[in-house]
Amino acid sequence: MESDSNEQSQSSGVNTSLDASSLGNTADAKQSKRILWIFPNYRAVSANTQLPPLSLKDKFWLATQDSFDYSSFISAGIIAGVSQGNKSYPEFGQGAKGYGRYYWHAMADQAIGNYLTEAIVPAATHEDPRYYTLGHGGFIKRTGYAVSRLLVTRTDSGGRTINLSEIVGNGAGAGISDLYYPSRERTWTKTGQKWVTQIALDGVFNIVKEFWPDINHAVFHGKY
Repeated sequence: MESDSNEQSQSSGVNTSLDASSLGNTADAKQSKRILWIFPNYRAVSANTQLPPLSLKDKFWLATQDSFDYSSFISAGIIAGVSQGNKSYPEFGQGAKGYGRYYWHAMADQAIGNYLTEAIVPAATHEDPRYYTLGHGGFIKRTGYAVSRLLVTRTDSGGRTINLSEIVGNGAGAGISDLYYPSRERTWTKTGQKWVTQIALDGVFNIVKEFWPDINHAVFHGKY
């Protein structure tokens, strides 16, 4: 089963949800392509899985999948609704027209962040943008590992390096967003807040990816 999955990965280039060796003592606890059938999980790799490096094309396709998956349009809609409800940017206004402004800004934020952290910076630094599950040890150990991946990542050759894709990519994304947000948002403080917030969210997502195979197996019996 594992060899079939590896062959499929090599042919598609970006199948990051391959079946792998068991997580702990749970043989069926593998990463799935989606979480709860909705949220994309293309970057997560099951524990004890060895994958070939991603090509430049693969990295850009990975970012494209995450940026324009149907769930991205849903999440942007939710973010836009919450932001409009809080009147985060009064210049955008209210009503349908205002919501449209909030919406395209949310979509732009997501896409720019994804392409910078999953394709552009990883291509320049030869980093692997995928999340490799630890899959063993206690809750504290695995949580610590998931958070540490914000600072440490794999290279295309399989080594370890500083996660410039996460740090520099999100920083660049926060800076680029200044170009299309209202002028009052173009301050070092506001930009820094967006940068730190995105990194913190990525840390949360890493933790979810780390424990999702176990939750999926124990609660949903691998149906998702």
